[in-house]
Amino acid sequence: MTAPTFDSVQIGDALPALQLPPVDRTTLALFGGASGDHNPIHIDIDFARRSGMPDVFAQGMLGMAWLGRLLTGWAPQSRLRRFDARFQGITHLGHAIRCEGRVVEKFEAEGERRVRVEVHSTNQYGQTKIAGEAVVALP
Repeated sequence: MTAPTFDSVQIGDALPALQLPPVDRTTLALFGGASGDHNPIHIDIDFARRSGMPDVFAQGMLGMAWLGRLLTGWAPQSRLRRFDARFQGITHLGHAIRCEGRVVEKFEAEGERRVRVEVHSTNQYGQTKIAGEAVVALP
């Protein structure tokens, strides 16, 4: 895919969606190791159950990382100017997450041409897990 330019992008354009495989324990353990997030609620089923959860669940920042992957699959990371997210639901084991985004604004700021992109992730049941937005500078 060719990187977008300010002139090639229109308000309403969708980013290519990112479909991920179902979350499993290996994914949680690998992300915990890579990120340094060793909270036992994400890797220890006994701890999760004592905390009132049926099982371990994904780290919130893993979900945000997937949205970041959506963005950097569309435009180079060096073009990212802002990235915000609101956590709206727990991603449980077995959830197959789909990340999507669309351009909602074109503007100029600090001598750059930029776009604002709304992003969100949902599971296979259509439940939103994370919603946010990013600002991306485009040539």
